[in-house]
Amino acid sequence: MVFCVSNKPVNLSRYIAFRYVSAGKSSHLVSFMSAISIFGLALGLAILVIVLSVMNGFDKEMRQSVLGIVPHITVSSEENLNAAQWQEVRSNIARNSSVTSIAPVIQAIGVAATGDSNKGVVINGIDAAQGSESSVLNRFMRAGSLDALEGERWGIVLGQTLANRLGVSVGDSIDLFSTSILINPITPLVTFKGFNVVGIYRVGAQELDGNLVMINLAAARSLFRLRSPYNALHIRTIDVLQAETVRQEMLGDLQGNLRSESWVATLGAIYENIQFSRDIISFMLWLLIAVAAFNLIVSLIMIVRDKRGDIAILRTLGTSPATIYRIFVWQGCFIGLMGIAIGVLLGVLGSLYVSQFAAFIESSFSVQILNAQVYPIDFLPSELRLADVLFVASGVLLLSLLATFYPARRAAAIQPAEALRQE
Repeated sequence: MVFCVSNKPVNLSRYIAFRYVSAGKSSHLVSFMSAISIFGLALGLAILVIVLSVMNGFDKEMRQSVLGIVPHITVSSEENLNAAQWQEVRSNIARNSSVTSIAPVIQAIGVAATGDSNKGVVINGIDAAQGSESSVLNRFMRAGSLDALEGERWGIVLGQTLANRLGVSVGDSIDLFSTSILINPITPLVTFKGFNVVGIYRVGAQELDGNLVMINLAAARSLFRLRSPYNALHIRTIDVLQAETVRQEMLGDLQGNLRSESWVATLGAIYENIQFSRDIISFMLWLLIAVAAFNLIVSLIMIVRDKRGDIAILRTLGTSPATIYRIFVWQGCFIGLMGIAIGVLLGVLGSLYVSQFAAFIESSFSVQILNAQVYPIDFLPSELRLADVLFVASGVLLLSLLATFYPARRAAAIQPAEALRQE
């Protein structure tokens, strides 16, 4: 039904629905119930958008930071393979189309020590000139550079957590102790060498910042007295999530006593927990929005009861039940749209500033929201995605529309005579 306001045609049901939503002092109940419904929908939507953004941030940090530094696949051998044998292994691996880079390394366990402290560490001897890992780790350097290892034979790069524990900075010296023991006729001697700190990085992951050090490949070979040019290969794949599948495909090409391991063996459980937590939390928050939608149903039913007199008058003036039905459908949609608009605004702002807010809470109250010894990173990341916002907003709008059907049908079924008699 269409009527004119200021000589302009206006849809009757939409006009009345908008008046009900924007009702002021003339109807305190309608205003209050509409405000409660809008607040519930907006709060649920905003929280869901923020949580999804945080989960996206965790996923991004795991992929680009933690998994961007650790090798996707490691192939190692305890035997002293010569250069020709390792080249054959590399050629076999390179035949896999999913492999993007292969870097020779010497990996071993050792002890980093200064006069004040010491710590067991994982030592990676790398070829800094090759740059397969340097380009990634260099983004996280706080001081110095990983490329400095190319010109500094006895240089070392370590994480911020380890540097703090040992009390060193760029330019200082630390000792690296090898697990190999030098036997002489008098007494066993521990093999160690002094290294100059040429770089300090911080990724935010305890496993990397507190346990991993990198030195020159030639220095590692000398420290561990290896006859082989290296003892492992670090392999990167096109899709980090397919690393375990690629490793399985490689098994037929790996001859001898070679061992292979993907990142899934060490960090896979953490990544799966993040994905599982995302699904569970999203489901719970959708239940919260469903409760808000149920609240919308109750609100519209109460509004229908409050407006029985208005409905009776409209019916008496010739308004059809279909028009009454559309009035309350439009009203539910207006409430849903207002809740979506407010919720999207709050959700976007919250997603953009949740990391800064978490950092403010940590600094103001001296608390640590994420413990690096438990979680793969020690800060709260966030990545806002348009697809998530559109999906959540569409879902809330659909729930709001579905919530209007029952109250609107009750409103359309009101008989004018009975309603006026009760009034």
